[in-house]
Amino acid sequence: MYENLVIIPTYKEKENIEKIIRYVFNLSVPFHILIIDDNSPDGTADIVKNLQKEFTESLHLVEREGKLGLGTAYITGFKWAIDHNYQYIFEMDADFSHNPDDLVRLYKSCKNGADVSIGSRYVSGINVVNWPLNRVLMSYFASFYVRLVTGMNVHDSTAGFICYTNKVLKTIDLDDIRMKGYGFQIEMKFTAWKHKFKIKEVSIVFIDRQEGVSKMSGGIFSEALFGVIKMKWRSMFKKYETHTA
Repeated sequence: MYENLVIIPTYKEKENIEKIIRYVFNLSVPFHILIIDDNSPDGTADIVKNLQKEFTESLHLVEREGKLGLGTAYITGFKWAIDHNYQYIFEMDADFSHNPDDLVRLYKSCKNGADVSIGSRYVSGINVVNWPLNRVLMSYFASFYVRLVTGMNVHDSTAGFICYTNKVLKTIDLDDIRMKGYGFQIEMKFTAWKHKFKIKEVSIVFIDRQEGVSKMSGGIFSEALFGVIKMKWRSMFKKYETHTA
């Protein structure tokens, strides 16, 4: 049985992908990596395939036909992780905006009792580097808005640096997650919260990518903001299996 799987969705990440893979494999805690590549035209998947010759047991690749959305990439990875019986499943970006060293901290948080550990930019102030002020404010107030609408006490609901336990992903109906962009991150946390899983925020510093091109846009946040109201409304008519310590 393997313990830890880091899922990294990619689209045009040739500048970062080999560096991030080698960095993760050199951490003090052993991790496997699953790359979900959406038919990157820059050869990202080819770089991964070449590295698989070196990391035959620990590096995995799923290739998709095109850009199908961040949420569907992670759901594909979650189902793969469940099928392969990983116990701790991580979301992480390929571009070093998430410090791979923090994977160990998220892992230890879940080992110590959390069901979901969030690498949080906002649980202890605003820890974001190299973002323009308007983008910081948009992200920060999006999370504030989610807390207001849902009542969920998570300071960084749009965070994409997360560890889920196998139990959480098996409990959530992954096919019922509706939002596919960055709203997906909100909906996954909200659903885990509704199931009464223990959510822990671990303070991190988010540093915007140095290489490659950002996939972020205002439209992505708009989808998340309007989707939150629909998500809250739908939740009022659903029953959630609860998990308490």
